Amino acid sequence: MSFASPLVLLALLIVPAMLALAWWLERRRVRYAVAFTNLDLLASVAEQHRRPWRRWIPLALFLLALVAASAALARPRATLSVPSNRATVVLLVDVSGSMRANDVKPTRLGAAQHAMAAFADRVPKNVKVGLVSFSTGPNVLVPPTVDRDQLQEGIQLLVPDAGTAIGDGLDVAVRVVKASVQDAPRGKDGKLPGAIVLLSDGAQTRGLLTPLQGADRARSAGIRVFTIALGTNHGTLGFGPFGGGYGFGGGFGQGSRQRFPVRPDPVTLAAIARETDGRTYRASTASKVDAVYKQLGASIAHHNVRREISSWFTGAAALLLLGSLGAARATGARLP
Repeated sequence: MSFASPLVLLALLIVPAMLALAWWLERRRVRYAVAFTNLDLLASVAEQHRRPWRRWIPLALFLLALVAASAALARPRATLSVPSNRATVVLLVDVSGSMRANDVKPTRLGAAQHAMAAFADRVPKNVKVGLVSFSTGPNVLVPPTVDRDQLQEGIQLLVPDAGTAIGDGLDVAVRVVKASVQDAPRGKDGKLPGAIVLLSDGAQTRGLLTPLQGADRARSAGIRVFTIALGTNHGTLGFGPFGGGYGFGGGFGQGSRQRFPVRPDPVTLAAIARETDGRTYRASTASKVDAVYKQLGASIAHHNVRREISSWFTGAAALLLLGSLGAARATGARLP
């Protein structure tokens, strides 16, 4: 926090002056009490002198009110996080066959769907959110929109498919973001008011572009990519005799299928986030997936601005002054 008129803070010198005045008045009362020869009256004055600490509450609140008022006059400024105007977020989600694995309950895709629904509830209402899925190739399911019902419907339509084309998915997501914010000004950091949230549970197996080529296109466009590596290292899929994929623990009997490991690729996802000035997360449980998306929903479509917050201190000064007057009436104490 900074102040537009810092010299006004010299008014805070009144606080120690008021404390000195209160101390002098207290000493004066004590000396005046000693002048009495009436012992009963002297005892009552001394008893009053030993009143509990509560009698200092009005003075303390009054001094705090002076501090707040002085700070307000100095025109304080702070950096605040506010929702971005005309911002767009694209949810880019892996729907490869490995998303059937149930090492994350109920399945990897089921946990992702629940978390994305929570994300839609947390992101500011004026922010457009789109949905792009990718397996062997990318597919725009929901163009960026503020209609959360449409987004929720798209999330529920997600089903596991085949391969994993992370690079191609990033390429399409970048183009979707750019089309949505094409007339919006860039920030001071050169970034567009848009972001991509990429969730994947495995390494790339399909596609024309590599993951880092896709990340390079996002970086060139000024779009941050936040990545989530979903799944555990012991996740597996069972494949039956006819080539069908089944989640771990389901499908055919033990003698009629084989299990194959389906591990996430956090190293590649971290490199994508680093290349685009985003952040990367690891989610090995459904609750962790929820927490990551909720955190992103509350922060990803915001930007920092410098604003004057004098009104905050003015309001605090008024409340403290009212509190001081109320405390003085309640305790019978007097302000200097």
